[in-house]
Amino acid sequence: MTTERVRVWDGFVRLFHWSLVALIAGVWLTAEGPKIVHERLGYVIAGLIAARVIWGLIGPRHARFADFVRGPRPVLAHLRDLRAGRERRYLGHNPAGGAMIVALLLTVAGTALTGWLQTTDAFWGSSTMEEVHEVLATLILVLAGLHVAGVLVESLRHHENLVLSMLTGTKRPLSEKDRE
Repeated sequence: MTTERVRVWDGFVRLFHWSLVALIAGVWLTAEGPKIVHERLGYVIAGLIAARVIWGLIGPRHARFADFVRGPRPVLAHLRDLRAGRERRYLGHNPAGGAMIVALLLTVAGTALTGWLQTTDAFWGSSTMEEVHEVLATLILVLAGLHVAGVLVESLRHHENLVLSMLTGTKRPLSEKDRE
């Protein structure tokens, strides 16, 4: 095992990730009030998502969507390989992880949007919009649980602490075997 490390996650990606975790915890804790805190946290989340989308277009290699967003075939192939115990190790997100990031970003954005819409004249007091907001908020928790499970599985399979890498920004480099 090498002790060499390579930079993978830049400071913005790491700050975004952990800030989003904390902010989502905050909106869940304030869902029943105080309403002003819940709404303001939601606005901060919406701003963070917008910044992450921009960073996904202009940021460094592993922050860019082009580095990890794949179609259904590569995602399903990765999941089949994982099930068979022969999945590749990636420096950035693997195809399934990339799909999870997109799902989480869209779900969090949708939750923020439906929360904001409830403050507009068109949807003030709309039980349908409130229901959609709550379903999306619950979906965030489901996806976050699957995300954590995926991180744990990949950490164990590849003998790499992925939580630590999201704190430090570094991972061990790809080996020749990883490149096959």
